[in-house]
Amino acid sequence: MTATHESAAAEVAPPAGRKRGVVAAYFALTKPRVIELLLVTTIPAMFLAQRGVPSPWLVIVTLVGGAMSAGSANALNCVADSDIDAVMHRTKKRPLVRYEVPRRNALIFGIVLGVVSFAVLWLGANLLAAVLATSAILFYVFVYTLVLKRRTSQNIVWGGAAGCMPVVVGWAAVTGKVEWPALVMFGVVFLWTPPHFWSLAMKYKDDYARAGVPMLPVVATTRQVSARILAYSWATVGCTLLLVPVTSWVYVAFAVLAGAAFLIVAQRLHSAVRNGRAVNPMKLFHLSNSYLALLFVAIAIDAAVGLPVLG
Repeated sequence: MTATHESAAAEVAPPAGRKRGVVAAYFALTKPRVIELLLVTTIPAMFLAQRGVPSPWLVIVTLVGGAMSAGSANALNCVADSDIDAVMHRTKKRPLVRYEVPRRNALIFGIVLGVVSFAVLWLGANLLAAVLATSAILFYVFVYTLVLKRRTSQNIVWGGAAGCMPVVVGWAAVTGKVEWPALVMFGVVFLWTPPHFWSLAMKYKDDYARAGVPMLPVVATTRQVSARILAYSWATVGCTLLLVPVTSWVYVAFAVLAGAAFLIVAQRLHSAVRNGRAVNPMKLFHLSNSYLALLFVAIAIDAAVGLPVLG
């Protein structure tokens, strides 16, 4: 990867400010806030696969292995993207940019996390769950980070597939196989990712432009972006309803009501852009986080309650 002039300057003069301790710096490499959202989708997938409450030990093992897997992918992403992180305001406080962790150490840390996550999932759950988690690491690093991110505005659409894997890993940990409800949940997260991330990228498009990353808001008009956000939002809500045959009215009621709220905010964003009014894409971004988390909580509650399925 070719470093920009700004990142080259950063190598000479590390950003000022109080540095984290060693443990905190390595922990920050894993992007813990991202991991939180990924794990929120894993547990409900396990509940739905069990059609009840799965083994607490299996849940713990899957969460630990899944967290380490996601942390591995995120740490390796930090290594690969350290040059562009140095020129983006949103990422300039990451450990490698602030010289809190040597680049070589971060690479080793990411690889070790990935290896240990494979072992934890294999020994504590099953081989399929371990293989799926490892494939997510490889896809995120080699396909999204190294190939798609800097080459196409569709980067987050296809690259987001890695973030969908926790639901499949959770399902496989319980059943030892991948069945269609797991693929539906995969589809929900896959379709949710573009409106979630593009709303964030709308706010930080100057950051991405400065770093030379062709996120959609950088290369398309605001109206085109908001229209695609709306289209993917509709697709997301539609996909959530495909789980009706394996759920009860508890999940369905929430999916409809929460989906309506999500669509209303997406529609308001598009309408504001279309009519030339001031927009606040971060409202949709924050709502999308809550929407996905609560949707999967509803899946878990529905499975735990154990009401007859509608299918």
